[in-house]
Amino acid sequence: MTELKVGGVPEHFNYPWYLTLKNKEYTKENINLRWNNFPGGTGEMCKALRSGEVDIAIVLTEGIIKDIANGNPSKIVQIFVKSPLIWGVHVGEKSTFKSIKELEHGTIAISRFGSGSHLMAIVNAFNQGWDIASLKFKVVGNLQGGIDALTTGTADYFMWEHFTTKPLVDQGVFRRIEDCLTPWPCFVIAVRNEVLEQHPEAVSRILDIINRKTSTFKNIENIDEILAVRYEQKLEDIQKWLKITTWSDGKPITKNSITSIQKKMLRFNVIKEIKNSAAFVKKI
Repeated sequence: MTELKVGGVPEHFNYPWYLTLKNKEYTKENINLRWNNFPGGTGEMCKALRSGEVDIAIVLTEGIIKDIANGNPSKIVQIFVKSPLIWGVHVGEKSTFKSIKELEHGTIAISRFGSGSHLMAIVNAFNQGWDIASLKFKVVGNLQGGIDALTTGTADYFMWEHFTTKPLVDQGVFRRIEDCLTPWPCFVIAVRNEVLEQHPEAVSRILDIINRKTSTFKNIENIDEILAVRYEQKLEDIQKWLKITTWSDGKPITKNSITSIQKKMLRFNVIKEIKNSAAFVKKI
């Protein structure tokens, strides 16, 4: 039995993993795959890949590209969700900020440096024409940390996935100022190099299983109702999310795609240089 650990955010995007694990589909292939939740997001998962706490991670594209460029010993094996991620720009409900332009000099709550909330704050600033070098950040750890920071006023705004934070907007905890879309496919699957070398066949079987599940995921009976209950979302919000979300067809991410994303990240000042795309990807 091959022992492997996979990690991801505890959000609706990863429910296909829950289903395949619940059905013991990996066990049938002689793989003991264990799931780890990472509420801190991509920055937390990049750290876990580096330490060996997880072997496989479902991470934000921009975060893992930046971290591999900085020495993370992992490779991207495929896109997981190829549609963009919608990042809500949130302030506290009682905040005096009313428009995006008012946030230019505000303090930004981020889960950690190198996380999606950090990198997309830079992308948003670029889109607004702000001075990226003057951005001020406060590390808050996770979504709850963002709630605390905006509620107490220790940060002015916080960016997190639109639908995950929608209940907080409905409850009056957050107020959404605007949305910002990722200019690339949002989630990829990354695997530690050591695992790719030692267990390539197991990784291949895992990808086959999850890709089969995501290819039919939207056709599962009452999936919208199941997700709404599990993730405490309004049914109409889940239905909208399902309509706009597209999972991968299982094809590996190309070197040309990595180069294209790197060029955008360089323009946004998220990375300092473009590196050889072969360093980022592994075809399984």
